Amino acid sequence: MDIFSVFTLCGGLAFFLYGMTTMSKSLEKMAGGKLERTLKRMTSNPFKSLLLGAGITIAIQSSSAMTVMLVGLVNSGVMELGQTIGVIMGSNIGTTLTAWILSLTGIESESVFVNLLKPENFSPLIALAGIILIMGSKKQRRRDIGRIMVGFSILMYGMELMKNAVSPLADLPEFASLLTAFNNPILGVLVGAVFTGVIQSSAASVGILQALALTGSITYGMAIPIIMGQNIGTCVTALISSIGVNRNAKRVAVIHISFNVFGTVIFLILFYGGHVIFHFPFMTSAVGAVGIAFCHTVFNVLTTLLLLPFSRQLEKLARRLVRSESQAEQFAFLDPLLLRTPGVAISECVAMTNQMGALAHENILHAIQQLSDYSDARESEILQNEDKLDIYEDRLGSYLVEISQHGVSMDDIRTVSRLLHAIGDFERIGDHALNLQESARELHEKGLRFSKSAEAELQVLINALEEIMSAAFGCFQADDPSAARSVEPLEETIDQLIEEIRLRHIQRLQTGDCTIQLGFVLSDLLTNFERVSDHCSNIAVCVIEEQNRHLDRHAYLHDIKTAGDFTADLDRELKKYQLPKA
Repeated sequence: MDIFSVFTLCGGLAFFLYGMTTMSKSLEKMAGGKLERTLKRMTSNPFKSLLLGAGITIAIQSSSAMTVMLVGLVNSGVMELGQTIGVIMGSNIGTTLTAWILSLTGIESESVFVNLLKPENFSPLIALAGIILIMGSKKQRRRDIGRIMVGFSILMYGMELMKNAVSPLADLPEFASLLTAFNNPILGVLVGAVFTGVIQSSAASVGILQALALTGSITYGMAIPIIMGQNIGTCVTALISSIGVNRNAKRVAVIHISFNVFGTVIFLILFYGGHVIFHFPFMTSAVGAVGIAFCHTVFNVLTTLLLLPFSRQLEKLARRLVRSESQAEQFAFLDPLLLRTPGVAISECVAMTNQMGALAHENILHAIQQLSDYSDARESEILQNEDKLDIYEDRLGSYLVEISQHGVSMDDIRTVSRLLHAIGDFERIGDHALNLQESARELHEKGLRFSKSAEAELQVLINALEEIMSAAFGCFQADDPSAARSVEPLEETIDQLIEEIRLRHIQRLQTGDCTIQLGFVLSDLLTNFERVSDHCSNIAVCVIEEQNRHLDRHAYLHDIKTAGDFTADLDRELKKYQLPKA
C-alpha cells in the first residue's frame, strides 16, 4: 500500500460523506413537514416513539440529523424532553440499515442475478436514472428523487474506492501486527468513538470498518468494541448542536450520550464477562461486511431493549446533570437548528404563524370589548399581546427569509411567500387593535357615549367584522382556498356598512344628535374597522395565491367582484347585516 492508496482512501471517504449528505438532504426535503407532523402525533407510549424514531431515521438515512432535529424542536418548545427518549433509541436502530446496504458489497457469486445485487454493479444504472430525472424533469419532486439516486450512487462509489484502497493491507505484516492492539476492547471503543466523532458519521465509520473487513484481517473480537465506540462517537453531532440552546435542549444531547455510553459499558461487561467464562469461539474468526452489519444491529437493538424500561431514569439523570435555569426562560421560539431540515422548519413556521394570527384575532376582540366594557386589566393584556406580535413579525420574518436560502422545494417557497404576507397583515391587525384600545380609553376617560342609534349601527358593523375575522383566520389555519373565497363578499359588505354609517353620522351632526368630539372618535373607529377588514381580505387572497402561483391579486379581486356568484353572496351578506332604520 503506497501514498496513492491513502489518497484513494481519503477520496473514497469524501465521496461517501458527500453521497450520504446529498441523499439525506434530498430525503428530508421530500419528507418536508411530514417528519414534524409525525413526531407531533406521538403519545407517551415509548414503543410508538421507538418505532417512529426508527422509521424517520430510515427515511432520512441519518441518526445525526434526527437528533439535531429533536434538539431544535425541544429548544423551540414544540416537544417535551420525555417525548424524545424513545425517538433517540429508535434512531439508533434505524441507522443500522445503511450498514446492511453496504454489506451487499461483499457478495460473491458467478450468478448474474446475484451479482446484480452488488451495489457497484447496479449503482451506475441508478446514477444514470437519477441524472435523467434531474436534467429532464420539470417537477421538483422528481428532481429530488433523482438527487437521492445520484447521492446513493456516489456513496456506493466512495465505498468501492475505500474497499480498493485498503485491499493491499491484507498482505502487510505491519498491518496485521497493528491490528493485534485492537484485541484490547477499551482501545477498540476509544478508536471507534474518536474516529466517528471526527467525521461525524457513524454510517461512514461503519462503512470504513466494513471495507477493512473485506481484507480478511478483522476479527469479531476487534470489530465488536469498535462498533460500540462508533455509537458513542456519533453523539458528537448532538453535543455540538446543543451549544447555545436552552437547558431542555441540552438534556436531549445528554440523554443521547447517556444511552450510548451506558449501553456500551453494560455490554462490554456482559459480553467480555461471558467470553471469560464460555470462551466464544467466533472471537478469533474473520468478520465480513455482513457480520459487521449484524453486530451493529444486534448491539443497538439489545441496548434499546435493555434501556427502554429505564426511560424515566434517563430523563431524571439528564435533568440532574443539566440543572434548571435560575431565571424564567423567555417564550420559546424557532430554533436555527431546524434550518438543517427546512421542511420541518417551514412546518413549524406555519404553526407559529397560526399562533400569531390567533393572538391578533384575540387582541381585536379584546379591543372591541373595551368599547362597551372598559377594563384596565384588559388594556394591559392588549399592550402585552401587541409586544408579542411585534416579536413574532420580527423573528418569523427573518427566519422565513433565512429558510428560503436553504434550497427548499417550490411548494415550500409558495408556503414561505404566503407566511411572509400573512405575518405582515397579522401585525397590522394588532396595530389596529391598539388604535381601537386608544379610542376606547378616550371614550372611557372623557365619559363620552354614542347615541343609541349610533351604538346599534356599530353593533351591526362589529358583528360583520367578527365574522370576517373568523372566516379569514379560519381559512388561513386550515389552508382552505374554498373557504377563503367567502371572505371577499363580507369585506365588500363591511365597506358598504361603513359608508352608510358615515352618511348617517353627518345627518345626526346636522340635527344636533351627535357632537363633533364623538364624530372624531367614530371616524377613527370606522377607519380601523375598515383597515382590519382589508387585511382579512389580504389574508384570504394569500391562501388562494398559494394554490395558484400565477395569480394576479388585483386581477383576481376584479374578476371575483364581477362574477355572478359574488353578487349573490354579497346580496345575502347585505340582507344579513342590515342597519336599523334611521
